[in-house]
Amino acid sequence: MTTITTIGLDLAKKVLQVHGVDAEGKVVVARKLRRKEVLAFFATLPPCLVGMEACGSAHYWAREIARLGHTVQLMPPKYVKAYVKRGKTDAIDAAAICEAVTRPSMSFVPVKGPEQQGLSMLHGARSQLIGQRTQLINGVRGHLSELGIIAARGLLGLAELAAIVRDESDRRLAVTARAALMVLVRQIEAVSAEIATLDSTLRKENKASELGPRLETIPSIGPVIASALRAPGHRRQAVQERPPPVGLDRHRAGE
Repeated sequence: MTTITTIGLDLAKKVLQVHGVDAEGKVVVARKLRRKEVLAFFATLPPCLVGMEACGSAHYWAREIARLGHTVQLMPPKYVKAYVKRGKTDAIDAAAICEAVTRPSMSFVPVKGPEQQGLSMLHGARSQLIGQRTQLINGVRGHLSELGIIAARGLLGLAELAAIVRDESDRRLAVTARAALMVLVRQIEAVSAEIATLDSTLRKENKASELGPRLETIPSIGPVIASALRAPGHRRQAVQERPPPVGLDRHRAGE
């Protein structure tokens, strides 16, 4: 069998597409691999260049395939798109990846280690919960505004609205309205507590790192944002995100 020098691997959840060529660019292998077959396939090959589009699972596959002695390069999907010749199938995408990874001008994405992925997941989970809490807060404000009850923006305004919802002597709310809004208020508090837990984890992780405390010396940079600046993929979000309130009390989860 002709020696494979370059492989384009199109990733998927269950079935992955392989496109391999030799030193002259001749196609040697073009086939599908089920997830459980991937590492066994690469274990039989001599060291070669393997290209993949950078995505959620790409870093895992890059680490595992690199352990088998191969050189793995991840590329931004938008840069690979220019090498797709026609249509869009897994086989065509794998061929495009195989060609793109050999281009001298190609820009590559660093492979994340498990710790880097874990840090990104902490910030991802925190952002998701903050989004959920914002939806819940908007729901409470919106429903109360239908009854002519409004309050100032921010933590104090939200605390005022929550107090109205809890005050059973306030006749502006029907029994059914209060029952519905109490569910939302309790949900806001529960989500806020989870965000506070993640914030505590991020602070501890940032303090234990070498770079984190140095970043905190920058004005307006606290432990959570410093941690986000260290997490790949969360730098822009760290700068844009305003520290949100944790709950309906006086505690804060921001910097």
